[in-house]
Amino acid sequence: MNELNLVRAFYKTGVYVAELIEKQEEKQRALVKVVAVLKHPTQGDLHNPKMVDVPLFHQRKALAEFEKTWVPLSSLKAFEGELPNYRVSLQEAVEVQKKALKNENNDWARMSLDKLNECINEYGF
Repeated sequence: MNELNLVRAFYKTGVYVAELIEKQEEKQRALVKVVAVLKHPTQGDLHNPKMVDVPLFHQRKALAEFEKTWVPLSSLKAFEGELPNYRVSLQEAVEVQKKALKNENNDWARMSLDKLNECINEYGF
């Protein structure tokens, strides 16, 4: 690990730069504190990816700055590089996802874009 104990943490469908707070080897999990967003979570139903005919099409916001969460140890990787600013990283992750969704021409992408736009409004940018 690096000096600041920063890791890449995968949580559901999002990817974050996080500070490793605690490891629980026996439970195979780690407590991390989010400091930047590398990939915004995917919208929709995690159990039925890219499907629109589901009971609830979820809006998935990124974990907040300094939010703590438990992740599987297997989802952690060392973080290398310069630590991005949380808000800037969130905006960049949203833009990457928006662009990818606009390139797809299907109902799932349109519904995902609607949900992502709801997230953007809540983020305030």
